Amino acid sequence: MWSLVRLLLAWLGGWGCVGHLAAPAWAWAGSRGGPGPGLLRTRRSWVWNQFFVIEEYAGPEPVLIGKSLDREEKAQYVLLAQAVDRASNRPLEPPSEFIIKVQDINDNPPVFPLGPYHATVPEMSNVGTSVIQVTAYDADDPSYGNSAKLVYTVLDGLPFFSVDPQTGVVRTAIPNMDRETQEEFLVVIQAKDMGGHMGGLSGSTTVTVTLSDVNDNPPKFPQSLYQFSVVETAGPGTLVGRLRAQDPDLGDNALMAYSILDGEGSEVFSISTDPQGRDGLLTIRKPLDFETRRFYSFRVEATNTLIDPAYLRRGPFKDVASVRVTVQDAPEPPAFSQAAYHLAVPENKAPGTLVGQVSATDLDSPASPIRYSILPHSDPKRCFSIEPEDGTIHTAVPLDREAHVWHNLTVLATELDSSAQASRVQVAVQTLDENDNAPQLAEPYDTFVCDSAAPGQLIQVIQALDRDEVGNSSHVSIQGPLGPEANFTVRDNRDGSASLLLPSRPAPPRQAPYLVPIELWDWGQPALSSTATVTVSVCRCRPDGSVASCRPEAQLSPAGLSTGALLAIVTCVGTLLALVVLFVALRRQKQEALMVLEEEDVRENIITYDDEGGGEEDTEAFDITALQNPDGAALPASGPPARRDVLPRARAPRQPRPPGPADVAQLLALRLREADEDPGVPPYDSVQVYGYEGRGSSCGSLSSLGSGSEAGGTPGPAEPLDDWGPLFRTLAELYGAKEPPAP
Repeated sequence: MWSLVRLLLAWLGGWGCVGHLAAPAWAWAGSRGGPGPGLLRTRRSWVWNQFFVIEEYAGPEPVLIGKSLDREEKAQYVLLAQAVDRASNRPLEPPSEFIIKVQDINDNPPVFPLGPYHATVPEMSNVGTSVIQVTAYDADDPSYGNSAKLVYTVLDGLPFFSVDPQTGVVRTAIPNMDRETQEEFLVVIQAKDMGGHMGGLSGSTTVTVTLSDVNDNPPKFPQSLYQFSVVETAGPGTLVGRLRAQDPDLGDNALMAYSILDGEGSEVFSISTDPQGRDGLLTIRKPLDFETRRFYSFRVEATNTLIDPAYLRRGPFKDVASVRVTVQDAPEPPAFSQAAYHLAVPENKAPGTLVGQVSATDLDSPASPIRYSILPHSDPKRCFSIEPEDGTIHTAVPLDREAHVWHNLTVLATELDSSAQASRVQVAVQTLDENDNAPQLAEPYDTFVCDSAAPGQLIQVIQALDRDEVGNSSHVSIQGPLGPEANFTVRDNRDGSASLLLPSRPAPPRQAPYLVPIELWDWGQPALSSTATVTVSVCRCRPDGSVASCRPEAQLSPAGLSTGALLAIVTCVGTLLALVVLFVALRRQKQEALMVLEEEDVRENIITYDDEGGGEEDTEAFDITALQNPDGAALPASGPPARRDVLPRARAPRQPRPPGPADVAQLLALRLREADEDPGVPPYDSVQVYGYEGRGSSCGSLSSLGSGSEAGGTPGPAEPLDDWGPLFRTLAELYGAKEPPAP
């Protein structure tokens, strides 16, 4: 059994575990002479002492440890041991647990697991402002020695930044760090174990520190004077130029607002900030005039819109620059003396009456002449005319205020030496009223009165109307018939109306209505008057006052026609009108059909008359051979005429052909005279086609295609061309002089 224990210890020693096993205790219960019944063995458990082995030992003497151990990989080992009887292989005791711990050494340098770092801190921060905290990690055992005790230091980045040795917090080390001078810094931080002492391991990381912007710089104009120029014709809103004050700050800290300080400049110009908030846009507010003022000088101020109170000591955050704007001369259209004209003229004045005058001046050259005209669309009825030289406006026709009170004219002024320079102005002409319209009733009045009405009863209120202004309806007097014979009474209400009353003596009833004469006159100069009538019917009324009947049926005229008779008469008249229209339409259609035949049916021999002819085969109407060959025309037969639509008459004898050379003009004139004097020809026109080329003429064909050159000779025509007359003189000259006859 003891040998088995020793083997176990050797195995344990092979793993680098060193210890000892305490010897078993023996107790004697009897004599010392030897073992006997009094000798008792007390069982004892394993007793182990803790031993340590240095990891990665490299001493001069070898140590049997089995293999190297790394605490960072495994800090301790747990083993189980048990005593077993070698003979019977039975366990002599329960298993025991053994724990072996690996002792740490400083074999791991510090590392920064989150590096490299990036941090931002505002510029101009105070000393000690926290920037960022860096943290290093050491894998060695922090509970044993100083292997994991770290100390932080700054390797690069001094004197701008510092680091806390224990916590690793990076802070600013100097004041007033300016972003505009240096925006970014690279800081190197080192962590060293062993408390920073010699022999310790170290690691490092970088921290990139960026300075964020604050509004610590006021705007500044790069120049003290800005000069711009603009033409005088530039309208309001035109951009004159841009101004920019420089601000090295960024973002909202560089936003600016611009304003004009002097009152003179702010009235004519305005300045605003562009959408980016950096430039000032100088624009025109009011129209410019080179002739009035040629330049403007004023000051412009640029101010930061966002100001940090912490940096007011670095202000003021604004700057001022001077601006000079020069107005350039440009060709301008004429300028009218007024923006609009209001003229007046009485109505009914004779043409040529003076209405008024407009005036325009060439601003570039005041002595240059101006021509005036009225645009046609503004005076479509040509009621006015204007003098082109001086702009005086006259009436062209008498005006009627009741037709048009206002006439809106557009007058055009054009420079005489430059028609492109023109301007317009509105001229409103008011037609003044005159008393030229007599008053009249506002409407035709046709009223009634009950035959049972009491004397003095109001029948109708009559309203008067006067189209003139000087004699309006409130100044119109109305008067009715006077005297005891008057059937009705008219009372003037003196407000442009009158009341028609039933007199004390009732009007006698009758079939026809009463026509009450009314006289109206105004109070104008001169006063005008007119007369009118009011129709009043006397009717029988029901008790409720409604009309029952105004004409008794018994008194109707027996000669009157009933409604059925009137309808019958209207029907008959309509039928007759329809027949007349139908007849006219048929006759017009027939005439149009004949006209189509006359225009389109043109043939070699066509004669148009009312009855039907024989068509194209009817060739007996004329002797066609006489037209084709005048010399070969046959004499007319002595029998009856070939045509049956003409009376049998004797044909005039044909005149013989004059002797001598053939003259076509004379021949045609001869045949025309024969046709005119022949009583046997039809008394209407006919169309003849002369489809021959001089056949039968002694001249033969005039074409050069059939010349005698083919026979090798140059014979001329049968008759000399000089004998043909003056019409063939040019042709005779082409053939040359007359040759002598051959022997």
